[in-house]
Amino acid sequence: MTDAYDEPPGINPRGTVIVAAGRGETVAAYQRFGRRIAADGYRVRVLPDVAAEPSLSLATVEKLLVDVDSPAPRVVVGSDTGGLFALTLARRRTAGLDAVVLAGLPAPGTPDADVSNWADELEARSACPTYRGYLEAGAVTPGALSTAQIPIELTGDADIVTIPTLGVHGDTDAISPLGAARYPGPVTVISGGRHDVLNDLSHRTVAATIVLFLERLRLGADLPVIAAVTP
Repeated sequence: MTDAYDEPPGINPRGTVIVAAGRGETVAAYQRFGRRIAADGYRVRVLPDVAAEPSLSLATVEKLLVDVDSPAPRVVVGSDTGGLFALTLARRRTAGLDAVVLAGLPAPGTPDADVSNWADELEARSACPTYRGYLEAGAVTPGALSTAQIPIELTGDADIVTIPTLGVHGDTDAISPLGAARYPGPVTVISGGRHDVLNDLSHRTVAATIVLFLERLRLGADLPVIAAVTP
């Protein structure tokens, strides 16, 4: 089921953000993120665990991206396997897709953390007590990070992506260590950030980073600079 967060009443939508959840995650995991991005004027739609049924999820997003009710620019934000999903859409040059935001991309190989039990998985996902409350209330299926397979449909070469990208990754991510994750473009590294970096302690900074990216995208695919720091 897709969850929806619309721009505030009386505000013209500034674009469309489609959030693709990661392994085992429901739309409830992104309620805080969805509300925050929508508050800045963006029309947000959230899809649960896109890797569970990748073909169906791809078809759903392809329709959303060309829907007349999905104002441009249209961006897919993906966390964990949701990031691989976003990359797949970009590699396919999916109609209507203007950019992707990739968070906590799965890295090849074995995670640094043992997430075979729920306590360890919770610790590796996030240090934010509010978000942990969402997870413990059913926003994720415990054990999904260690048991769910990454579908072949979501694998491929990240270097062939030609649209604008933004990477966001925590430097203490023990599920997908920063040095092993492969991004096609620049990565904003979040100090102390864990795997669920969109919903970790620095979620306000992460959301602000994404909004700045969206605002630059509205000015053009070359991402003109809006704010610069001078010496």
